[in-house]
Amino acid sequence: MKYVKKKASFPPLGLLTVRPLLPDDFEVKLVDLNVRKLKDKDILWADMVFISAMEVQKESVKDVVKRCRELGRTTVGGGPLFTIGFDDMEGVDHMVLDEAETTLGPFLKDLKEGKLKKVYTSKVRPDIKRSPPPDWTLIKPKKYTTMLLQYSRGCPHNCEFCNIPYLNGRVPRTKAPDQVLRELDSLYELGWRGGVFFVDDNFIGNRVEVKRMLPELIGWQKEHRYPFTFLTEASVNLADDSRLMELMRDANFDKVFLGIETPNMESLKECNKVQNLKRDLTEVVKTIQGYGMEVMGGFIVGFDHDTENIFQNQIDFIQSTGIVTAMVGLLNAIPKTPLWERLEREGRITNMGETAGSNTDGTINFEPRMKRDELLEGYKRIISTIYSPKEYYKRIDTFLKNYKPSVKARFRIGNLRPFLRSVWRIGIVSRARFYYWKMVIKTLAVRRKAFPKAIELAIAGHHFQKVARIVASS
Repeated sequence: MKYVKKKASFPPLGLLTVRPLLPDDFEVKLVDLNVRKLKDKDILWADMVFISAMEVQKESVKDVVKRCRELGRTTVGGGPLFTIGFDDMEGVDHMVLDEAETTLGPFLKDLKEGKLKKVYTSKVRPDIKRSPPPDWTLIKPKKYTTMLLQYSRGCPHNCEFCNIPYLNGRVPRTKAPDQVLRELDSLYELGWRGGVFFVDDNFIGNRVEVKRMLPELIGWQKEHRYPFTFLTEASVNLADDSRLMELMRDANFDKVFLGIETPNMESLKECNKVQNLKRDLTEVVKTIQGYGMEVMGGFIVGFDHDTENIFQNQIDFIQSTGIVTAMVGLLNAIPKTPLWERLEREGRITNMGETAGSNTDGTINFEPRMKRDELLEGYKRIISTIYSPKEYYKRIDTFLKNYKPSVKARFRIGNLRPFLRSVWRIGIVSRARFYYWKMVIKTLAVRRKAFPKAIELAIAGHHFQKVARIVASS
């Protein structure tokens, strides 16, 4: 964030989308705790405090609820944290769970009639073609690096450790193309230029619909001279569909996050990651990279079928594929998932099932088959290895060899400040300076179009190396 003088990566899209579902005469303020501190006067200004959060923000939520109670204000909880674990959230006055398009209406009706209940829940999956666009007037976009847009909800897959089927269902629901374009219009009119994250559970969950939407998106980008670069999350079967990858490339998608999880086929079977089986995962990565999209990967260790070889196998896979941004975490059981249910039946849930929601805190909330100390030390070895300067920059080089940047990729004046900061912070004072200058010189010499991407990855690496040191000391 310091390199680009921003406060946070993303704004709170859930709350921004809830605002248009409230009556027009409600006065609303939004406080994003990733951007600024919550003051007592903010709480006292309100009659009700609506709180939305994910599990990683659980302790912060408890603090907010405690402060609201002390100041005599009513709290209303919603979003993933409350929907998954509302029975653990003490002190919250009311809970509007599941999807707000179905549960907020009954809450507002009861509020008007003065007969509010504790919990509002519904398993009805709303048609998100009726979902309103977010109210961007509640935030200052310049505080963030990337804006958000949700095109679909739900994922057709049923990975054992994932809570998306519980939260959003297995039948992907999509917005209409004109909805997407209207949301892009609103961002464009705000003056936003740069990254937009399609925050779908699986962007290609409904391939028929996404192929209908993308040509409209391409037309919009051409008309507006490509003001946005897009990133999203998808399943590995994206690599099976050359037409879909062409459309994403032409729309200016330059990053895609894949849940690769593990190169161990037995562990993939165990967690029901069937979409990753019977395919060469290395070729999947290289194919997508060849369409101008950086592959960011999610990886997990701690499956029952993992052996002592898994740590080196994960390192080797990540290094050989050039997945520069590799999010490696220890397996944890999230409530409401098939994994939680299985481990609970087996009597293996520990620490009361508590997790911090962080990928880097070294906690495990169940009894693994592997010795716990061995698993923790192996996990730390992966992180310390792949984010050492030598291995990290080697991975950048591997990626750039296979990466074909889009013709729309161009240097923006806003890239200049982060580059100059990187020259000082990485190129002069950091332990990675030798590898940094080697990359800069080589990229300018033989891969000039990829230079902005190379600098972006170098800056990210500076952050990842700090995280790796925290993991090593935990």
